[in-house]
Amino acid sequence: MVQNCRMRFWKFCFLLAGATTVAPTWADYAYALWGQPKYAQDFAHFGYVNPDAPKGGELRLVSNLRVSTFDKYNPFTIKGNAPAYLSNLMFDTLLTGSMDETATGYGLLAEDVTVAADGMSATFRLRRQARFHDGTPVLAQDVQHSFATLMGPHTSPAYKTMLAEVAGCEVINNRTVRFTFRAPNRELPLTVGSLPIFSRAWGAGKPFSEVVMDTPIGSGPYKIGPVSFGKDITYVRDAHYWAKDLPVRRGTINFDRINVKIYKDNTARLEALKAGEFDLMRFYSAGDWARRVDGRKFKSGELVKGEFAHKQPTGFQSYVLNARRPFLQDVRVREALGLALDYEWMNRQMFYGAYQRVNGIFGNTLCQTTGLPSAAELALMQPWGDVLPPGAFGPMTVAPRTDGDSSLRENLRKAKGLLAAAGWTVQGGVLRNSAGQAMELEYLDSSEVGQRTVASWQRNLQKLGIQLNFRAVDYALYQQRLQKFDFDITSIAYQGTNNPGQEFADLFGSASADQEDSGNFPGVKSKAVDAFIQAMVSSKTEAQLLPACHALERAIAHGHYLIPQWSSSTHRMAYNQWRLEHPQVIPPYSNGENWVIDTWWARMPPLTAETAPVVLKEQAQ
Repeated sequence: MVQNCRMRFWKFCFLLAGATTVAPTWADYAYALWGQPKYAQDFAHFGYVNPDAPKGGELRLVSNLRVSTFDKYNPFTIKGNAPAYLSNLMFDTLLTGSMDETATGYGLLAEDVTVAADGMSATFRLRRQARFHDGTPVLAQDVQHSFATLMGPHTSPAYKTMLAEVAGCEVINNRTVRFTFRAPNRELPLTVGSLPIFSRAWGAGKPFSEVVMDTPIGSGPYKIGPVSFGKDITYVRDAHYWAKDLPVRRGTINFDRINVKIYKDNTARLEALKAGEFDLMRFYSAGDWARRVDGRKFKSGELVKGEFAHKQPTGFQSYVLNARRPFLQDVRVREALGLALDYEWMNRQMFYGAYQRVNGIFGNTLCQTTGLPSAAELALMQPWGDVLPPGAFGPMTVAPRTDGDSSLRENLRKAKGLLAAAGWTVQGGVLRNSAGQAMELEYLDSSEVGQRTVASWQRNLQKLGIQLNFRAVDYALYQQRLQKFDFDITSIAYQGTNNPGQEFADLFGSASADQEDSGNFPGVKSKAVDAFIQAMVSSKTEAQLLPACHALERAIAHGHYLIPQWSSSTHRMAYNQWRLEHPQVIPPYSNGENWVIDTWWARMPPLTAETAPVVLKEQAQ
């Protein structure tokens, strides 16, 4: 599945001050959106790290991107592919979050942040010790430059959407920068606080589109080290990293080197893991996890399988139906396609019962929608009754089932009725419209591996007279076609969030529907959806936020733009326990590999077949 990772921002939240004076008051260390920060002002380190973790050694990872190589060091421009993990490792942000709470931001580059009483600006004061990799100080002018560059013509349009309500960025003095907003907005301070900050010297004044292989000048904990194009990249820890002793960094950044290896396909990656060529691999395939993670190093105990539970949002990994296509513009057709997907059979026969079905876009968060609309939701929805699907005013959608009292036969019968109501009838075994056109669709993927998952859906659609063709293309062409919305159906693994905001304008807003390279893959164009996103973004209290989230979720779900797939409540990772150790506490909101990169450490020296039984037994006791 393709990860929807266009938003490379950490999401942090702030408490909008309710003071009666317009003059800002400097905060000491953190802002919480709802309630108080988990950690007090004098906290020494996050609770899930080992503050005494040894520093040194190497972490050997495998690229999590489905590309055979990389062709640039600039992760922010539209064209090309940057190496995995580069953005997080090399660019610090004004604020940073923790992995065991969802709504607090702690100072990183900024030692103080305040939101004006009228909500129209956020001011950040930079730490005196903050330094870029070249030793120069991080100044307010660099923050302003980063903002202006990301808002410029050469970066992903997602940045422009995210920052559309930011009026400007003003340098107050060398260490103080103020972002002004077009209207009070609870989310904008967290958005600007999570922007990646880079030096004005990066690229030496060239157009940003021409800053391709110039080594980034960031302030993060790692620099680019040895590189073997087409094979791997190594990040080396900055021995003079300015923030290593801050409470938010203590117990983290424990590896001297992080080597990221690149393989051309999943089979090569899996065999390389078994051979011990790298230390850790996260698994998204339940079939691989259940049947193919084995071998000599697993039997010896050198490699182990770990399932690490988390409380992250489910996200909304989905089959995306491109409503720009003539055959997919009718909501009844889109709903019928979803009725032909037999998830229960797939989970039983292919996924080993490892997944739960996704429903809606806010699963496992406070924004998750159930039942009938509340009075507050109806107040938002009723002005848009002429554009919302009628079902949105009824119970929240529930993904079709084929177990218990439900059956695939009944679902297909319902789908046939919907298609007939939309003007489609079966003629000679082929579904045709009134113009005689056959319903033939293309499923676009970047790998042949997806064919197996789609096959059962294809068979069920054939029973309705629909031809679904599977088309696998190389990753570069796949990316290009997605950017231009040149597809009928594809799969996107959308990441969930506990704090939804302006990014949903990129995912579902009308303005982004016709904007090439936006995140609005299904082509949603709805004034109602735009209004719900605006209500969500402008909410000042949780009581205002939740009805707006629910209204948005109902509109998207009942619009049947997405056919929900599946999610897992654990991170499945195989790792080398002779070379790696990890903290005892598993943070509930960790996201797999980044938890490893941030908090694990290297055994020094690594264990051997002789020493491993003794050391591991002692640790277990």
